[in-house]
Amino acid sequence: MAKKASSLFTPKKTQQYPIVIPRDKHTLSRSNLSSNAVKVLYRLNKEGYDAYLVGGCIRDHLIDMEPKDFDVVTSATPEEVHAIFSNSRLIGRRFRLVHVTFGREIIEVSTFRANANPDSDTSDSKATNNSLKGKDSARSSHGIILRDNVWGDIEQDAQRRDFTFNALYYNVADFSIHDYCGGLEDIQARQVRIIGDAGQRYQEDPVRMLRAVRFAAKLGFDIEPETAAPIKEIAHLLDHIPPARLFEEVLKLLGSGNGVATYHLLKEYGLFHYLFPETDDLIRSNWQSPSINVEAFILQGLSNTDKRLSEGKSTAPYFLYAILLWPKVLFRHEEFLAQGLPETPALHQAASYVLDNQVAHTSIPRRFSTPMREIWDLQFRLPKRFGKRAFTLEKHPRFRAAFDFILIREESGSDLNNLGEWWQSFQDADEKERRNLINQADPLKNGKKAPTKRRIRRRKPNTKRTSFDTTDSTQNE
Repeated sequence: MAKKASSLFTPKKTQQYPIVIPRDKHTLSRSNLSSNAVKVLYRLNKEGYDAYLVGGCIRDHLIDMEPKDFDVVTSATPEEVHAIFSNSRLIGRRFRLVHVTFGREIIEVSTFRANANPDSDTSDSKATNNSLKGKDSARSSHGIILRDNVWGDIEQDAQRRDFTFNALYYNVADFSIHDYCGGLEDIQARQVRIIGDAGQRYQEDPVRMLRAVRFAAKLGFDIEPETAAPIKEIAHLLDHIPPARLFEEVLKLLGSGNGVATYHLLKEYGLFHYLFPETDDLIRSNWQSPSINVEAFILQGLSNTDKRLSEGKSTAPYFLYAILLWPKVLFRHEEFLAQGLPETPALHQAASYVLDNQVAHTSIPRRFSTPMREIWDLQFRLPKRFGKRAFTLEKHPRFRAAFDFILIREESGSDLNNLGEWWQSFQDADEKERRNLINQADPLKNGKKAPTKRRIRRRKPNTKRTSFDTTDSTQNE
């Protein structure tokens, strides 16, 4: 995959950066780029600002992947960019950015950043003197960057990037590629390497540990040893990241087409526990249940998601989260059943318990938690197919998702008495065949034990006396 990069970089004992690759030495051209991103670059250049494409789009092209994200970095401040483009808006507080919109496409524009930390090697004299425009930086008591809006130049910006292959810049003025941190060499070596001291960079932003795993899974790279070394020891810092941010990271990690590979890496480096602690505890405890093999079920769900995405199909975030939390819901459901709760109340209480605990780690918006509950509820309703229920269930808005969920459960080893096959046949059948299928599933018509009917409690007769009661004891005296 990295054949193109091999011709761009020849290691030297004392390599000087940046490495500048002229147009005739690389294959990246404007035809490989977003035309709207190119428009933004030219417009900024015309207004007198430096502007480059940075990061992912260059990296992906060099390893023969189709570039998707076209991010622009510039010497203009966010306010200056916003003033230039009428079709733009300022966003963010932690990182102030500008989104320039072209229909559905959004080009993200950021300003060159410098490190405002006086103890950092990247905070040199040039950074602390005339190039720190917009001194807006703050850190938590754990050293995590809360705001990072200190402007600098391109060299300082490169040092503030997370991984070396994300510090590649494309200059539309002369169509050259600039490598400031050895990204070309690491692409050739097929490795993920962080810029600077790994422990310090993870402390600044613990999400970088998740990004290292995501890039390794996506690109098929190894995590360079010094980059990997601190991860297990400081993985607990993820507990200090806002749950809303981790929710988005989970979707990128496990819902982007490389879920299985990412899951294995998250487990290897001890990161999965800080995203889904209760699910991870079940896996570690080797909890056994006849209704589920926990890890086999999760891997099957991730595998199906990866397959759908590779076929160009879409996936819903709520379905991914429903997969990852279902084992714990089943565990709690069995606990509440053992305490004497009926099946449905036990399920509802189990779902609430699991969701309440999960949102302390990764938030789950209500627009996703409600469909998750519906999918889980249908796992107990879909087996009850007799009478008119099958026709009613098929019209449920979450039926298709719940049916896919059933298939994943069966494919992972759960014995559901061929429930998925029955529902597939029911969907494909005509009216007469559907009636036959329902009759076959009806316990009363197959000599099976009929489901227990609810006893109807009859009202006691009203024995309260009225003013018209002629049998009043005082009248009988």
